[in-house]
Amino acid sequence: MQLPPGRSGELERDFEFTPADFARIRSLIHRSAGISLSEHKRDLAYSRLARRLRARGMDSFRQYLDLLEAESDAAEWEAFTNALTTNLTAFFREAHHFPLLASFVSTRAQPVSVWCSAASTGEEPYSIAMTLIETLGEQAANDARVLATDVDTQVLAKAETAVYAFDQVKHVSQERLKRFFLKGTGAQAGMVKLRPEVRAMVRFEQLNLTDTDYALRTTFDAIFCRNVMIYFDKPTQAQVLTRFEPLLKPGGLLFAGHSENFTYVTQAFRLRGQTVYERSRDLAACAPGAARLAVPRVAAAGGQARDLASNPARGQV
Repeated sequence: MQLPPGRSGELERDFEFTPADFARIRSLIHRSAGISLSEHKRDLAYSRLARRLRARGMDSFRQYLDLLEAESDAAEWEAFTNALTTNLTAFFREAHHFPLLASFVSTRAQPVSVWCSAASTGEEPYSIAMTLIETLGEQAANDARVLATDVDTQVLAKAETAVYAFDQVKHVSQERLKRFFLKGTGAQAGMVKLRPEVRAMVRFEQLNLTDTDYALRTTFDAIFCRNVMIYFDKPTQAQVLTRFEPLLKPGGLLFAGHSENFTYVTQAFRLRGQTVYERSRDLAACAPGAARLAVPRVAAAGGQARDLASNPARGQV
């Protein structure tokens, strides 16, 4: 694509996009979803929001952002947030967490409940549901529940269909494909759908992790919040973790993403290994000999053992 004169390195654009426009976008998305949009996301913000300008028949980013700041259009706020959220996911992503979840729930009182707080298009909560069925058996799993939430309403609508292209399950084992998926035929050839017993375990709801009140009137054995905290600044991370703490049952676990480290964000949780955390006060309250989650250890240089995730890589947005 040809670059406009005098603006080397920038793609030609339909709309003027000033530094002030981008600064307003960064402020608004932080306000609406807690996302800290980094400077190098400028082109992404332009490309995704330019579609909204065209859809609304607007002439400038200033006009569009004035509409948002007037707070008179809830539907457009939703579209704005949906446009700037990233939804990278896969079935059994970060696979080491699921055997740990299986080991953990096998020791818990029934019924088991798990909250997937960044559900995206559904692959993660359905992976959790399949793990619960495999671990607890179909009868006990009938009473287990998975709450799946996300700020993005479009991905939640996709998740509720439980329909995926076959390419999206190519890394799922043949055993799981046969047990948990239905193969599409005719017009649905090349697609798969989760079986009814898996879909029935998962309830989808819209929820913004930066809200001050989650309106959740239950507690959970485990919370999955993976690969979303990297989009929040440290104060927002601390606020979210503080809200998570009372929502975990005693001994409950928090599963984080591979590039996320909460050790220096809050004292509410302590790392148990492999990006799995538990409430600090639960650690102090554990009686000697109480059941604990076994976390594999590897030998470090000099033969000293260390947790696999004691110093995970730092993620950047």
